[in-house]
Amino acid sequence: MIVWNTLTYDQQKQALSRPAQASADSVKEKVSEIIRAVKARGDEAVLEYTRQFDCPSLTSLTLSTTQLAALAQQVNRETRLAIQDAYTNIKRFHCAQEQPSVVVETRPGVVCEQHTSALESVGLYIPGGSAPLPSTVLMLGVPAQIAGCDNKVLCTPPNAQGTIAAEIAFAASLCGIEKVYLCGGAQAIAAMAFGTQTIPKVDKIFGPGNRFVTEAKQQLSQRTDGASMDMPAGPSEVLVIADDQANPEFIAADLLSQAEHGEDSQAILVCSSQYVIEQTQAEVERQLQVLARQNTARAAMNNARYILTDSVLDAVKVSNLYAPEHLIVQTDDARALLPQIKNAGSIFLGAWSPESAGDYASGTNHVLPTYGFSRTCSSLGLSDFVRRFTVQEISQQGLTQLAETICVLAAAEGLDAHKRAVSIRVQSLQEAAK
Repeated sequence: MIVWNTLTYDQQKQALSRPAQASADSVKEKVSEIIRAVKARGDEAVLEYTRQFDCPSLTSLTLSTTQLAALAQQVNRETRLAIQDAYTNIKRFHCAQEQPSVVVETRPGVVCEQHTSALESVGLYIPGGSAPLPSTVLMLGVPAQIAGCDNKVLCTPPNAQGTIAAEIAFAASLCGIEKVYLCGGAQAIAAMAFGTQTIPKVDKIFGPGNRFVTEAKQQLSQRTDGASMDMPAGPSEVLVIADDQANPEFIAADLLSQAEHGEDSQAILVCSSQYVIEQTQAEVERQLQVLARQNTARAAMNNARYILTDSVLDAVKVSNLYAPEHLIVQTDDARALLPQIKNAGSIFLGAWSPESAGDYASGTNHVLPTYGFSRTCSSLGLSDFVRRFTVQEISQQGLTQLAETICVLAAAEGLDAHKRAVSIRVQSLQEAAK
């Protein structure tokens, strides 16, 4: 247990540090090598890496629409209904994010507008690993579908049999995704960024992934021949704010729900009650015994922090410093703290709002900024799948009234051509009026 008010400034920073990213330089070098190979050899390189990491017998990167439909039919009724229910909630919440066009006449004859249009081509990355992630398909596919993106490209690592989980196929079908490719890792990100003989080039890439995927997204977003990315995202993390009324059993379950994502995940409890912290620590150990992914979760809990504060408001200050991906508030009046919370990717208020709800089915998006980027980046939403653009239409009257302001400012900046573009028009109007 860490007693917050006994720490120096440097010790507080250390207490809130993320797990070090192992071999950062070697990851960067390896990703650069993969990007170069995919750029030079396209499908051939992607297939080589996919055979090396995922399926040694893979012969094609494409999952045909026939195969996709057949896989989707294999989903059992219970799972099908759950995915459909989650799809409905996620769609309802993201539909509500649609923004109307803005039209403002800033002065008579000067009309300014803001409109949005869907990104034409998007890449949706669905991580592989030990479990299928149909929920991530929904989180990416639903807003792309609502936005009206014409070209939705989904890449996900194949299993050892050279196919994908039926649940992923069913979720993709709900979202109207037909282009599915069997590849993962940095090679999939590079393939979508550059385009290959098989995989179409996209304008922006979405989705979480391991450190190789994240590094690839960052490198390729900085290249003129690459693709934009949704947000910086690293290992999953959760911070729980709790008081003396909080349920240690609930807290432990929430901490472990993030810990089971991966060994580099981080779980933090910031609490004003020493008793609740001690009970939570005991409960974590008890619940670990029954987890299927016990080894992964236990390794992640080695990065856990249990921080005792003098008050709940101090706990909020600690949370703002950490800027968590997921923030769970288990206090007596959780909503009352909302105005004080400044930095978090997604917030879960009250004892009955587990982070799992946001991961799957409440309606909010589970693709969130991690590693402190919630200070400046937002959770994924509909706006990420559209671009904003402005329009202005100026009448003769409007230009005449605006001309002096434009010409004075252009002259102040020494840009004569800007000034002349206006003055020539005004002179033309004056001559026509004679």
